[in-house]
Amino acid sequence: MSDSTLSVQPSLQNAHGQCLCGKVKVKAVQLTLMAGACHCQYCQKWGGGPLLTLDAGTEVKLDGACFISTFNSSDWAERGFCNNCGTHLFYRLKQNGQYFIPVGLFDQLKDVVLDHQIFIEQKPAWYCFANQTKQLTGAEVFALFSAE
Repeated sequence: MSDSTLSVQPSLQNAHGQCLCGKVKVKAVQLTLMAGACHCQYCQKWGGGPLLTLDAGTEVKLDGACFISTFNSSDWAERGFCNNCGTHLFYRLKQNGQYFIPVGLFDQLKDVVLDHQIFIEQKPAWYCFANQTKQLTGAEVFALFSAE
């Protein structure tokens, strides 16, 4: 999440990852190490729970294009997945092309911190994270991105 109210975020340059079957390779030129959890109903439907992602900005290289399918999940974003193994590859904002990539795609990441949770009002009561994080409602998230 790109947020002027968040502190300077540590990042990793040229992070590499791949889907479960290895047919899609991901390279993020600049990957923040501040993970976010999205509790929106779309993410819950997509993956059965919260989506844990890292902000990869707009400079993402994806190899294996014939194995990448996208789904327009809303007016503002699309989701990408490997059509061979089903791995979730990205959540991408249509407005600016910003990628949020599931943390688990990247191998051997160190120093990742769960920093924020969004759509907190849609989080089911049956789970919670022990980490102390920033928490934003859906309205706050939309206001944040419309201000950019």
